[in-house]
Amino acid sequence: MTVEVSRFAPSPTGYLHLGHAFAALFAAEIARKTNGRFLLRIEDTDRARSRPEYEAAIEEDLGWLGLEWATPVRRQSDHLDDYAKALDRLKAMGCAYPCFCTRKEIETEFAASVGAPQGPDGPIYSGSCKALTDAERSRRFAAGEPHAWRLDVVRAQELSGQVLEFFELGRGPYGEHGLVTVTPEIYGDFVLARKDAAASYHLAVVVDDALQGVTMVTRGLDLFPSTHLHRLLQSLLGLPRPQYQHHRLITDANGKRLAKRDHATCLREMRAQGISRAHVLQMLGFTSR
Repeated sequence: MTVEVSRFAPSPTGYLHLGHAFAALFAAEIARKTNGRFLLRIEDTDRARSRPEYEAAIEEDLGWLGLEWATPVRRQSDHLDDYAKALDRLKAMGCAYPCFCTRKEIETEFAASVGAPQGPDGPIYSGSCKALTDAERSRRFAAGEPHAWRLDVVRAQELSGQVLEFFELGRGPYGEHGLVTVTPEIYGDFVLARKDAAASYHLAVVVDDALQGVTMVTRGLDLFPSTHLHRLLQSLLGLPRPQYQHHRLITDANGKRLAKRDHATCLREMRAQGISRAHVLQMLGFTSR
């Protein structure tokens, strides 16, 4: 049996709900069954919404669930240099470019474009800033225009020079199990970093997983498409390839995925209502810890 290193990596932008509890328990169970290590990582690159009280509540909730994790806990905001180095490497390879389009401009372009190609998250960015000349980029840099950095996916695939795959141990959204061929073009030229975030989720997660020695990435089925991007980044940056296991999502009575933005009932509220840990574990299909 392979000893696995798994992780639970929440963002401290709200309180944990049942969906988070299932994800944490799922990852911890894999580490427990293989005599491995379970890690907690705080993904707080979104400095505008991250709060120390939410981070404290995360540890309180996980402890209440009976979970233990290796220390020290990695907090992304303490390791921004790691992401900057990865981004610089992609720039040096010629597969990252500055995008000066605002969110509003992109939304307007999408709205005006009939039949715009669609990706897992909606319309795919057209790549208009990729065509800017070096002189135009320099002028806009000098003017202090805010910008994001995007991955030129076509160039990145050329540099990779191989058919990339990842190993899925669960059942993907279309029943995938085993080797899955990577098709990162489904997302188009995705964001690597922007002014208000030193690294996008996609860039930060592959760097973190590599530096922490994660061997088994577990997460919800909604993030399955992201794995195509992550495998491409791992290849470009020369990072190890973990295995993946995407699990079912916890939904509400209407079948909608639980989410912070929808004010899903959080674990602390359930405790206040007198709901026991044993009942929560039973609801999620886990035995008492």
